[in-house]
Amino acid sequence: MKQTLLILLLFCFSLGFAQDQPTSLSLQEAIEFAIENNRVAKNAGRDIEAAKKQKWETIASGLPQIDGQISYINNIEQQFPGIDFNGDGLVDIGAKQNITPSVTLNQLIFDGSYLVGLQSAKVFLEISENAKIKTDLDIRKSVINAYGNVLLAEESVTILERNVDVLEKNLFEITKIYENGLEEEESVEQLQITLTGVKSNLNNTKRLKDIAYQMLNITLGLDLNNETTLTDSLETLAIMNMELGLLDSNNNVENTIDYKIANNNKVSKELLVKLEQSKALPTINGFVTASYIGNNDKFRFLSSSQPWVGTAAFGVNMSIPIFGSGLKTARTQRAKINLEKAENDLKETEQQLKLQIASAKSDFKFAIEDYDNKRKNLALAERIENKNQTKFFEGIASSFELRQAQTQLYTAQQELLQSMLDVINSKAHLETVLNSPINN
Repeated sequence: MKQTLLILLLFCFSLGFAQDQPTSLSLQEAIEFAIENNRVAKNAGRDIEAAKKQKWETIASGLPQIDGQISYINNIEQQFPGIDFNGDGLVDIGAKQNITPSVTLNQLIFDGSYLVGLQSAKVFLEISENAKIKTDLDIRKSVINAYGNVLLAEESVTILERNVDVLEKNLFEITKIYENGLEEEESVEQLQITLTGVKSNLNNTKRLKDIAYQMLNITLGLDLNNETTLTDSLETLAIMNMELGLLDSNNNVENTIDYKIANNNKVSKELLVKLEQSKALPTINGFVTASYIGNNDKFRFLSSSQPWVGTAAFGVNMSIPIFGSGLKTARTQRAKINLEKAENDLKETEQQLKLQIASAKSDFKFAIEDYDNKRKNLALAERIENKNQTKFFEGIASSFELRQAQTQLYTAQQELLQSMLDVINSKAHLETVLNSPINN
């Protein structure tokens, strides 16, 4: 009975675990799932949490710090005999054993580097948040590419299998005609060559399909061999992504995540300059300390009769930089040089982004135009192939002409599928450059 119950529990556990793994996903569902479960995205989220903790760590370093200490001394070799100052045995500086518990409160009063540190912690958190946005955008793009590659492989397999069926039927018919002496052997051989090539492409595409699924699973954050089903079709996604409004979008690069990251780098270099300059200012710390002193010839400090003498004090420490042989000046100058480099990098990033946006818009527009052309080309190739097939079986066209028409048709089929994928991917790239969310 216990064994049966254990088996049932294990089965329910495995069933519950399996349900956590999605089996069917639309593109938008795949994007949302990946942003939550992709391992790189998870680490980017952890970086934000770490930045928040570091921000508080910086703030806390300037708040009151209380430390406790207990010092115990056992004078194995007494240097002088005990002295009773008051005649009541309360103080014995020559006692063999001594214990001193104390508490100290330290408070930072002024430190220029602390003020800069507060600003830096805020900027560091912003850097981590921008890095998460950048990561999410890249993951969106990767999911779209991987999802599209799977759909391309699936569509290619379907088309190639259909082509194989047609070719096998044609080969069977032409073989019968050849056996009856009404066709040349070359016609049979031409079809055999075409069929062999298509079958080879089919086998290779099936292998690529398996790899495409594995790549998608990795991008989603799933197990490599997870059974994943896609609910969107390549053609549907291509049509949905033909949004010409993106071509009229604002080219303000300051809204892009790459520009914001480059600007974060410049701001961080400005803070490093301030940090080096702040080191020329004095540092002021205050403290309050309190302690008790207990002396005894034996370890009886836990006894209620143990005498204790209390002490308390407060004070202020000020550290003033006076002369450093040019060390601080050199560090400040080096920080300023790095700031100048960061400013140049920001300008370069701005120009590069303008170019990337223009190029991405051009690629997206071309992809839409190319899709329309490839769709028309496929219709023409299908008509040409049908005509040549009819002519061939009527004895008007040669097997070579039929093979050329079939090859042209197969090329047009793959080119149309690729043009669909190019529309989807080029739009994803443009949205990534523009820092625009995916709304499919």
